[in-house]
Amino acid sequence: MKTLLVTGGTGGLGSAVVPRLSRDYHCVLMRHGETPKLEGPLSGVVSLAGGFEPGSSTGAFEKMLEANLLSLTRALDLALSHIEDGGRIIAMSSAASLTRPPGLGAYTAAKSALNALVLTLAHDLAARRITANALLPTTLATAPMRSQMPENKLVPLDRVAEWIAFLLSDHGSGVTGQLITLA
Repeated sequence: MKTLLVTGGTGGLGSAVVPRLSRDYHCVLMRHGETPKLEGPLSGVVSLAGGFEPGSSTGAFEKMLEANLLSLTRALDLALSHIEDGGRIIAMSSAASLTRPPGLGAYTAAKSALNALVLTLAHDLAARRITANALLPTTLATAPMRSQMPENKLVPLDRVAEWIAFLLSDHGSGVTGQLITLA
């Protein structure tokens, strides 16, 4: 069975994605502050880790960069030499990185930086046929958001899980360097 390194696998989104991916992969969860032991080759990295905080203060920027960008860079530091040729990198970004709504300076900047990293990785890793893509959902149907927005305005978590499964599959091998918006 192929192995994936998954960040953020214990959160709300992870509760839908990890069980779906576990049908086809052995998922090694990378928890905040922990460094899992990697034994053998990886098929890829799936970065579900992230956070949300409004504002543009220095504190907000530090939190958002840590949660939304550095969580992926730490995973890549650990995993990149283990990812086999033809592997995958998939990161969760946000449609807010494109629409830039008011009051979310730190959040949108962190997600925009994540997008730039993913697009750069697609070029850097092309010779190894490692794809790198980001999914940019509007608003995820997590427990906190279900009480704030109508269900028809939320992106179902199982839809995200299926997109990730597709990008990991052989059918997704030709998709790289893409920022895929999910509504």
